[in-house]
Amino acid sequence: MDIHATAVVHPGARLGPGARVGPFAVVGDGVCLGEDVEIGPHVVLEGPLELGARCQIYAGAAIGLPPQDLKWKQGTPSGVRIGEGTVVREYATIHRATTPDGFTVIGKDCYLMAQGHIAHDCQIGDHVIMTGYTALTGFVQVGDRAVISGLTGIHQFVRIGTLAFVGGCSRIPQDVPPYFIVEGNPAEVRGVNIVGLRRAGVPAEVRLNLQRAYKILYRSGHAPGPALERIRGEVEPSPEVEHLCEFIASSKRGIC
Repeated sequence: MDIHATAVVHPGARLGPGARVGPFAVVGDGVCLGEDVEIGPHVVLEGPLELGARCQIYAGAAIGLPPQDLKWKQGTPSGVRIGEGTVVREYATIHRATTPDGFTVIGKDCYLMAQGHIAHDCQIGDHVIMTGYTALTGFVQVGDRAVISGLTGIHQFVRIGTLAFVGGCSRIPQDVPPYFIVEGNPAEVRGVNIVGLRRAGVPAEVRLNLQRAYKILYRSGHAPGPALERIRGEVEPSPEVEHLCEFIASSKRGIC
């Protein structure tokens, strides 16, 4: 381990092999750093907090602090879990959950850029990219490989689907279906995220079927219910198409 002389590390913290803690960083009680985790200068970490192996936390980030929720009671046992390989850039903030024994969860190999905010009780999948100055309010869910561009604000309890792409400066008050591109204020669905699907290795025939599903959902004039019936009856089934249908059918806030 490499702990700078000016860092403050609580005796109740656990540091894995190869962990590095930079100047003036604060590692609190109940913080668990995995193997080869790198903590930059002036970072503040409060437990319970679990950082998986090879995470990188850049200068000034604050993780595990109390949620910005007036209903939260001091002493509520809750925390943050972050998967291996995730990068948190400068001055980003990630808050603990509000519910007893609850956790704000971020998956593995995510890239969370500078000065973004992830609020209490959010559930973030793997390989998610969140560009700078983006704010996720409480209880937001983000699927694997989603990309959220900068200066975007996401309403409480909204879900961002797998491989969705959210354009910059968007306001997201409703669920973003998986595999689609949305942007605007308020956000509107613009098409299918073909580039993201191709990069993720989704076959061409599946991409074509998702485009057919998009046209039925957004260009046929149907409400979501009748559109789903048509998609299930007319579009060749695949795990991706079925996931899209299940996501829409289970939406509580409605879809963009």
